Amino acid sequence: MVQPVAPIPPALRAEPASAPTTGRRGAARLRLAIPVRLLATHLTTSAVLLDLSRTGARVGMAEPFAPATLLYLKVEQLEIFSEVVRRHCGEGGGVNGLVFDEPLCEADVLAVRRHAETYAERERAVMRDQVRRWVSGEAPI
Repeated sequence: MVQPVAPIPPALRAEPASAPTTGRRGAARLRLAIPVRLLATHLTTSAVLLDLSRTGARVGMAEPFAPATLLYLKVEQLEIFSEVVRRHCGEGGGVNGLVFDEPLCEADVLAVRRHAETYAERERAVMRDQVRRWVSGEAPI
């Protein structure tokens, strides 16, 4: 004869194991679009910083690096040791996902944000200066 099983009270139920978060970002992203330098052992190249968090970044570039490439991400005065964990190629370029060796402090993220907020104005000022020098004959042709 089959015995009925009493339901387990909610207080005694085991919590299901949470799934690992491998491959997921560990912090909120700061959306950007500023030029940066990537320095690897075999190549130094320019890229566009698309977003940044304390634990990683996303960069757009003409030729994305292969996963597992180790490199430095250089933004303004900040150099961050990183590893490429994702690569997506498309027409005219692609995107690399980077994870940082050590998380950035909040002050560094805020410094990059301030740099990005003033980037466009600094570029306009440089362009105006170059045009002024060219018109006045100070700049070589």
